[in-house]
Amino acid sequence: MYALFKKEISSFLSSLIGIMVIAVFVLITGLFLWVFQSDFNILNFGYANLDGLFILAPFVFLFLVPAITMRSFSEEKRTGTIELLLTKPLSDLQIILAKFFACVVLVLLSLLPTLIYFFSVYKLGNPVGNLDTGGIWGSYIGLFFLSTSFVAIGIFSSSITDNQILSFILSVFLCGFAYLGFELIYSLSLFGSIDLFMKQLGIAAHYNSMSRGVIDTRDILYFLSIIALFVGLTKLALASRKW
Repeated sequence: MYALFKKEISSFLSSLIGIMVIAVFVLITGLFLWVFQSDFNILNFGYANLDGLFILAPFVFLFLVPAITMRSFSEEKRTGTIELLLTKPLSDLQIILAKFFACVVLVLLSLLPTLIYFFSVYKLGNPVGNLDTGGIWGSYIGLFFLSTSFVAIGIFSSSITDNQILSFILSVFLCGFAYLGFELIYSLSLFGSIDLFMKQLGIAAHYNSMSRGVIDTRDILYFLSIIALFVGLTKLALASRKW
């Protein structure tokens, strides 16, 4: 499993995909936070915080994560190497987890440069360091769990098709619905007394909760459940070859 994990990491970092993902994430967030005259611009806001980053990042990951995961199994199926991979002394779950953790590492690498933003905002505070550090670290943890959930969804989308573009589109749709869909359903007030429950099914509610700096075990269990669900569905999709 570790050998496959290393192979996937090497494949990402030796190709343009890994570099592009990191560069695009840092470029988009950097432009909106420091350059563009928008509501997210830290210098114009007049208050030292990183709220703009944590509002923007999920929407950027909504497209970048599917771009990372779309080739995970789709490319293997298209080229026929999936059969060779499945004959190796690895279980389906080990193969899935190796690809999953490789994608998660790439997402983490894209988040690391944003610590420069944190250091900059820390220094811009008046007095220096006058910012909600707890809320920021809570937001980083929430963003990590959100992105890993997107990775699990993307891996599943890639496992059910041999077309990378279709995998990308399906992953964007599923991630978008998981993040915003339940919020939209909640806003329509269609289900009366269970509207709040519908809202809690969405990723946004738990991400926003963690962004307040309160790390609730219910939020962590929610994200772990989403990851486990889509890893399980991916395993089921791979197992369907035996049917």
